[in-house]
Amino acid sequence: MEAGSTSQERERPRASPPALPCAVRLQVTAFSPLIDVINRRDGTVNRGLYSVADRVLRVRASPRPDSSGVRSADFDVDASRGLLARVFSFSSPAAPRAPLPVVVYFHGSGFAMFSARQCYFDRLCRRICRGVGAVVVSVEYRLAPEHPYPAAYDDAVDTLRFIDANGVPGLDEGVRVDLSSCFLAGSVRLAGLISVQPYFGGEERTESELRLDGVAPIVTLRRADFWWRAFLPEGASRDHPAAHVTDENAELAEAFPPAMVLVGGFDPLQDWQRRYADVLRRKGKTVEVVEFPDGIHAFYLFPDLPDTARAIERMRTFVQSNRTSPSAPEPSRGNDID
Repeated sequence: MEAGSTSQERERPRASPPALPCAVRLQVTAFSPLIDVINRRDGTVNRGLYSVADRVLRVRASPRPDSSGVRSADFDVDASRGLLARVFSFSSPAAPRAPLPVVVYFHGSGFAMFSARQCYFDRLCRRICRGVGAVVVSVEYRLAPEHPYPAAYDDAVDTLRFIDANGVPGLDEGVRVDLSSCFLAGSVRLAGLISVQPYFGGEERTESELRLDGVAPIVTLRRADFWWRAFLPEGASRDHPAAHVTDENAELAEAFPPAMVLVGGFDPLQDWQRRYADVLRRKGKTVEVVEFPDGIHAFYLFPDLPDTARAIERMRTFVQSNRTSPSAPEPSRGNDID
């Protein structure tokens, strides 16, 4: 709670903690103190300690398909700045015959932590590949505070441009992609935007932030404030346009694609996410809000939670509904671009 909070805010009734399976509760309970130690009070990240956690959590890309036929490979987008991506696709025997849509995924972390190569996001992208029926490209963007705004955004745009110019590297022979059906789960023509509990904020404290602070796991006001300070330009407030989307600062192209926003009922950021969807609607864009009342922040990382499978299914429906070429031609060779 900020020092300037009113007595009414301090007396606001707090929510009850979410009911979580034991395995999930143990993981999110372990997560909190680790993050609080890594995030230093001076606004820097303890990269030495972070690197230890990263080595524990990191998994290598594997050309050997898993039990569901999904394989992975890493490729450089711009090696000079350490920008790379991990692609998840079906092995040739398991691949559908038609060209596959592409989902470009940007992992969560408040722009300051985690990696496309860590186990939680590796497993998630395998589930998206398998459940949606898509090739998934997970971007290893640069992290704040060493690389503040707009570094992560630049990395995102440059990855899309790379895919547009080069296709998707690292696919098995016989696996084709349909770049007219490219989805952001976060140049190439975008067929859709999948905003999975998007990270927005502002100087205002919303009702959900106040009610769930210290009750819901992973995101607290203190951690969110730290991540915004690390990411935003020096001296900027949380009302910076990169954090705080409004009718006035949202400049959306005419071709802005249909969007789906996933919102969790135990995510402190949920009010900001609904406001984002409202801005899109007022701008005349097509947007669908999918509510998961029991969803904590990042619930989709935990397959033990029933909402994880439901979220993947909603992604699949959204992708199939917004593909620009649902009746794809028969494949002819390798990584063709239609």
